[in-house]
Amino acid sequence: MKFTVFQKKFSEGLSIALRFTTSKAQLPVLGNICLNVKEGKLFLSSTNLEMSVLLSTVVKDSIDGSITVPAKLLYEVVSNLGSDTVEVESEKEQMLIKSGNFSSRVSGMNASDFPSVPESVSKESLSIDSQTLTSTLPKILFSVSLDETRPTLTGVLVEISKDSITFVATDGFRLSKKILLKKTGNEVKMILPKGIVIELGKLAKGENILLDLKKEDSQVVFQTDSVFLSSRVIEGDFPDYEKIIPKSHNIKINVGRGDLMQAVKLASVFARDSSNIVKFAVGKNSLKLLAESSQSGSQENSIDVKVEAEDKEVFGEKGEFVIAFNYKYLEDFVNSVEGDSVDIMFTDPNSPGVFLDAGDKDYLHLIMPVRI
Repeated sequence: MKFTVFQKKFSEGLSIALRFTTSKAQLPVLGNICLNVKEGKLFLSSTNLEMSVLLSTVVKDSIDGSITVPAKLLYEVVSNLGSDTVEVESEKEQMLIKSGNFSSRVSGMNASDFPSVPESVSKESLSIDSQTLTSTLPKILFSVSLDETRPTLTGVLVEISKDSITFVATDGFRLSKKILLKKTGNEVKMILPKGIVIELGKLAKGENILLDLKKEDSQVVFQTDSVFLSSRVIEGDFPDYEKIIPKSHNIKINVGRGDLMQAVKLASVFARDSSNIVKFAVGKNSLKLLAESSQSGSQENSIDVKVEAEDKEVFGEKGEFVIAFNYKYLEDFVNSVEGDSVDIMFTDPNSPGVFLDAGDKDYLHLIMPVRI
C-alpha cells in the first residue's frame, strides 16, 4: 500500500474514525483504524462492534493495499505534522509515514483481522434533507434516558409512515416528539442508540442523508456525502407514548420564549437548593414562577402571558392554578425552541404539561409535574 494525501484531510478523517474505536474490547484490533487504498481513494474505517464509520478521500501516487494501525497513535502523529502533504507506505505489518523532515515507522496489524463495516446502502434507502434532520435532532436528544436498566429508553424511536417520519425520546419524566412531513412509501419502526444519532448530527453534510434499515442484521446504515455510518438498532418495544399525551386541556398559556427563559433562570437560583422545584401559579390573566430555598430565601416573578381557560373554576378558590416542574427540564425545552413564543397547556396539577414551540406545530414536549 502506498499513497500521498493532504495532511489536513488525513487528520480530519482520522479524528472522526478515532471516535468509533475502543481500547476496552477483548479484540485489540478494535483500537485500530483500517486504511485501505483502492483505485486512487483512501478508505478509513473503524468500529467498536456497536457503531462503525467508513470515510473516503482522494489520494495521489497510490498503490492498492491495506493495513490497520493504532488509532490514537496515528491521529496524534498526523495531526501534529507541519507539512501540507503526508506520504504513507506499508510493508507487511509496518507503516512508514513521511512528511517534510519527519519520518516514522508504526507497527500495525493485518487488515484481514479487521471486522467488515458497511460501505453501501440499498436502492430502497430513504432520503432525508440534511439540514432538516440536523435541526430536528437537538429537539429530541436531551430527552433520551441515561438509565441502562431500561435499554429501549436509551435510544431515539424513529417511526416511518407513508407520509411522515416521527422522532420520539423519553426518560420517563419528559418526552420529546418531532414530526417531519415526508412522502416515504414505507412503514418502519426502529430504536436508534443515542450515540449514532449524535454522530449523525455531527457528520451530516451535503443536501441529503440516505437511511437504510437492514432488518435481517438488526442494523441501520446512513450515507452522508462520502461517509457511511452504521449501528445496531436497540431491540425491544418502545413505550406507547401516545397514551400519556393529554388529548384535552383546561388551561392554555402563550408566553414569550425570552420571558420564560429569564424567569426560569431566576427561579433556578433558589430551586437548586430545593430539589430543583419551580412552581407555576397561573391566574386568569397572569403567570407567576415561584421558587424557595431553606438556605437562600425565595423568589416570585410575574411575566406577561395570554391565558385561555373555558372553565374558570380550574383556578380554585384562591384564583390560581398551581403546578410544579423540575427547572432543568424547563430549561432544556426552552433552549430547543426556535420560535418567539411558547404555548403551554395544563389539564390538572398531576397530569403532564404540554409545551409547544408556537412557531413549529410539529414539535411537542411533555414534562411530568412534581407532586407538591
